[in-house]
Amino acid sequence: MAPVTLYHNPKCSNSRNALDVLESLGIDHDVVRYLEQPPDREALTAILAQLEDPPGDLVRRDPRFKELGLTDADVARADQVVDLLAREPALMQRPVLVKDGRAIIGRPKDRVAPFVSG
Repeated sequence: MAPVTLYHNPKCSNSRNALDVLESLGIDHDVVRYLEQPPDREALTAILAQLEDPPGDLVRRDPRFKELGLTDADVARADQVVDLLAREPALMQRPVLVKDGRAIIGRPKDRVAPFVSG
């Protein structure tokens, strides 16, 4: 396993930026296209345990979120986030980077380089 894992959506500019940063810095990394290979409950639980951001930040508040009738209260706890993202992986915020037992959401873009180089 590479030192950095990137949960990536190639259609997302922030996700493409994170990949570009990893490549330009020459950092060994694994890319998980989470829409093609959704993380299972165990992987989601591990990401959330390492996430430096609140659990609910891992969930996108996009039209699908609203279509499902969800509110912030529905994703306030890690177990709620795991349940939702196991069913709806497209709602996972991107990019997510995991390194050395820590994880971040790569938004804003300027969070990526310090995280992967530090």
